[in-house]
Amino acid sequence: MLSGIANGSSEVSGFLTSEDCLATLAAMRALGVQIEQPEPTRVVIRGVGLRGLRDAGQALDMGNAGTAMRLFTGLLSAQSFGSKLIGDASLMKRPMERVAKPLREMGADVRTCHGTPPVDIGGVRRLHGIEYRMPVASAQVKSAVLLAALYADAPTTVIAPALNRDHSERMLKSCGVRVDTQGLSTTLHPPQELAGQRLDVPGDFSSAAFFIVAGLLGAAPAGLLIRNVGMNPTRSGLLDILRSMGGNIEIRDAHESGAEPVADLLIHASELRGVQVPVELVPLAIDEFPILFIAAACAAGETVVTGAEELRVKESDRIAAMSAGFEVLGVVHQVLPDGMRIEGRGEGPAFGGGEIDSCGDHRIAMSFAVASLRAAAAISIRDVANVATSFPGFVGLARSVGLDIHESAA
Repeated sequence: MLSGIANGSSEVSGFLTSEDCLATLAAMRALGVQIEQPEPTRVVIRGVGLRGLRDAGQALDMGNAGTAMRLFTGLLSAQSFGSKLIGDASLMKRPMERVAKPLREMGADVRTCHGTPPVDIGGVRRLHGIEYRMPVASAQVKSAVLLAALYADAPTTVIAPALNRDHSERMLKSCGVRVDTQGLSTTLHPPQELAGQRLDVPGDFSSAAFFIVAGLLGAAPAGLLIRNVGMNPTRSGLLDILRSMGGNIEIRDAHESGAEPVADLLIHASELRGVQVPVELVPLAIDEFPILFIAAACAAGETVVTGAEELRVKESDRIAAMSAGFEVLGVVHQVLPDGMRIEGRGEGPAFGGGEIDSCGDHRIAMSFAVASLRAAAAISIRDVANVATSFPGFVGLARSVGLDIHESAA
């Protein structure tokens, strides 16, 4: 998205051909940006400049990509033409007012349907710089506001209630934008232009998380090496939680790749123990809680997660979806309004068998797939097509590290 509004060409290596990323490419192309894909993992973007986007003339379909919808709402709220954003059945139920509200304060014309998509965006001449205090720590909201702030008439400051992801700030700086961060406050100074760049995308930590837990549960008795994992400290809270549970995780070859820290992870099978998850780590591991719940069910003793009410409004209500799966598989647990209390079984099988409804949520599906490593019987997982939104090839890779897993057309 940033390369599309930069001056000149940008080249991205390590591009993930997931449905979310492909939906973003399709939307940028519809907005007049020329994008070439000479190889599946390499993309060349011909930037049109800050004011070069054009009316797509049709609704932009974000598929299942909640991040894309929220970030595009920010970017398109500053354009002189109108836009409409839609998505699949799951995305059309997700909350969008949390993004629309600060954008309206900036002068944007953003309308939702009772708080959910479709998102209708009217054309505007200019947005205003604001100071916005986020009620909930959300990198998606912050990023949407920062994208709109590129077009504002004065600096914009976003103040978060807790630490959250800073990928957008790092990327903006790499494009030559002045972004000042002090504690939980981020200020963007509107630029005259953005610079094109060459970018090598590291491996996604959220995708690695499934194999980190699989390795801890014994998927590879000799150790499982996961290469080139993005180690942004605002993203890798799961490592701190798993280590506090006794997880043996080695960080190797730590280095910088562009604006992001990267490392290899060597995972050893470990005897995990239950913990009280520190509330301050919750925003840094919010997408990894489904797989953390699986690890907790295999740990000795009780694990308690609170402060994670954001899980209620992901691709599914992930607290409810994980609880329903635990009921089927015989995991003793208690649902909390903002988390879960899980009684782990320690050594041996932690799960029975049965049929799980993933609720069309890719992370729920992949988490219960990893649970099969410690199941006493087969686990069947329904409604898994959306795994392709974030992790195409998951089944083959999981099979290569020891999971007895296959896909069915049924």
